[in-house]
Amino acid sequence: QVQLVESGGGLVPPGESLTLSCAASTSISNIDVMGWYRRAPGKQRELVAAITSGGNTNYADSVKGRFTISRDIRKNTMFLQMNSLKPEDTAVYYCQASSTTMPPRWGQGTQVTVLS
Repeated sequence: QVQLVESGGGLVPPGESLTLSCAASTSISNIDVMGWYRRAPGKQRELVAAITSGGNTNYADSVKGRFTISRDIRKNTMFLQMNSLKPEDTAVYYCQASSTTMPPRWGQGTQVTVLS
C-alpha cells in the first residue's frame, strides 16, 4: 500500500513562504484524491486543499489565494505552496491519499510554525 512522507515544514515569520512536499512510495497517477490537512493546537483537523486525479482543486476559504496545491506525477509527489503565511496557519500539516480501491492513507505530518 502507498506510504506518504511529508517534508518542508519549518519556523517562519509572518508573510513568508514555505513549500510542503508529500512523497508517495508508489505511483500517484491513479489515486483519486490527494489532499493536505492540518491540525492546529486545540483544534480539529481540517482540510486545507485537495487535488483530484483529473487535476481539479479545492481550497479552504482561509487559504484561498495564498496556498497552491499541485502534483508531479513523474516524481510521485504532491506539493503545497504556502505564501503570505499567517500565525493562524501554525499547525501540523498532513497529506492524505484516497481512492475507491484503498482506505485513506496518511503521512506522519510536518510542523509549520508562523511566528506571532
